[in-house]
Amino acid sequence: MADTPIAFQDFAEPHLDGAHRLSVEARWPHRREDWALVMDLSHGVAALDGERVVGTAFVTPFGPAATINMVIVAEAMRGRGLGRALMERVLAAAGPRVTRLTATADGLPLYEKLGFRPTGMIHQHQGIPSGLPPVPDPVAWAETPDLDALAALDRVASGMERRPLLERLAGLGRFAVLTDGGGAVTGFAALRAFGRGEVIGPVVAPDPQGAMALIDFVIANRPGAFLRVDTPDPAALSAFLESRGLAKAGDGIPMIRSGNTPADNGPAPAGPAVKTYALASQALG
Repeated sequence: MADTPIAFQDFAEPHLDGAHRLSVEARWPHRREDWALVMDLSHGVAALDGERVVGTAFVTPFGPAATINMVIVAEAMRGRGLGRALMERVLAAAGPRVTRLTATADGLPLYEKLGFRPTGMIHQHQGIPSGLPPVPDPVAWAETPDLDALAALDRVASGMERRPLLERLAGLGRFAVLTDGGGAVTGFAALRAFGRGEVIGPVVAPDPQGAMALIDFVIANRPGAFLRVDTPDPAALSAFLESRGLAKAGDGIPMIRSGNTPADNGPAPAGPAVKTYALASQALG
């Protein structure tokens, strides 16, 4: 990188158009608004060739953990160490946190060199559902979502403190909630605009049946909509999603890099047994 004119700056609003241009060139589905959501929750780095944005990377802190995301380099600039330089800067910004990311097969070698290890597989499903399921009884829209309750469930499921994300999602879209016989919330699904349509996620539920009920509820209420679901549990949900007309459209490789905060080795937080069955996005977990 020493013989290049590349400059690095903290990512800010003036960089949004250039970053969005990069993602369009790479055929990512992200709108400018999707970039802005990540920017508002994160610390980002922009790589500049003169005034042109030629690379980005972000770190989004969620308590003891963080996600690394929106790592992109202009095609003409690849192979020059720019991706690694961006990664090193956001990893430094993450500090001692556990860091997570979703890799493509192309990015896997770099991330492994930086200490990340794969932990599974994410299946992306999308499409216009064919045939509307019946509306499940224990699921309803939360007109005024209890963000404390949702954040507590999400904390158990993800191991991250993501209330700021949930607050933003509440402003951008809607939450469906799953309740038990006493009316207590036991799971939830967010719906918001993303890319060419809408994304269902995160979906947090006590079991696959609860996750399916939440997704079916959203599908039933969005006839004709183009919907996307990214599931980190394809064994539980992929066949179900395909049966609803959401075809598998790609894979992602979730990866983790250990930190050295006390939370890394401490006990799991107390709470109901719940799991993340669909992601808010591959960027944000």
